Amino acid sequence: MPSNPQLPNGDLTTLDPGDDEPLGFLISDVARLIRTVFDRRVHRLGLTRAQWLVLTRLNRRPGASQSELADMLEVERATAGRMVDRLERKGWVIRRPDPTDRRINRLFLSPEADRIRASMLVIADQTLEDALAPLSVLDRERLGDALARMKQRLLTMTDREPAALARLGNGHAAEEHDTP
Repeated sequence: MPSNPQLPNGDLTTLDPGDDEPLGFLISDVARLIRTVFDRRVHRLGLTRAQWLVLTRLNRRPGASQSELADMLEVERATAGRMVDRLERKGWVIRRPDPTDRRINRLFLSPEADRIRASMLVIADQTLEDALAPLSVLDRERLGDALARMKQRLLTMTDREPAALARLGNGHAAEEHDTP
């Protein structure tokens, strides 16, 4: 296995032969392109990126509050509120009062949203399959394993470094980040 070359600025990266793009940019570009292809494919369902993100997050966390949803989406509460309003008008999100705090509404997906999500999942599977088509089964397994290890490491770092990550979220980072 080739060693990781060092860029002139000291950054370590893995480069393909003839490719001078740092690995971090490549990961970001691939994630962005997958989202772009997916966006185009789900557009026929009447979904925008913001809407499919809300549906995905609420599927993972049914009963989340609007504030919790805003945190998951990394947007302001008012922005999340407008998203929920639109999805509620479409009949895809249901607000229910919190049983212990009447100031809070809990958010749930409607049966119609579940049908939309089923269609989204078929499109997501096909999009991922199309993206992974050039890779062998072994390459796919290795990629999955490597990404899982990276994710675990980063999750550990978020637990240990909340103040540093909060600064990154407040525009103190040297680079922008793109949320999947």
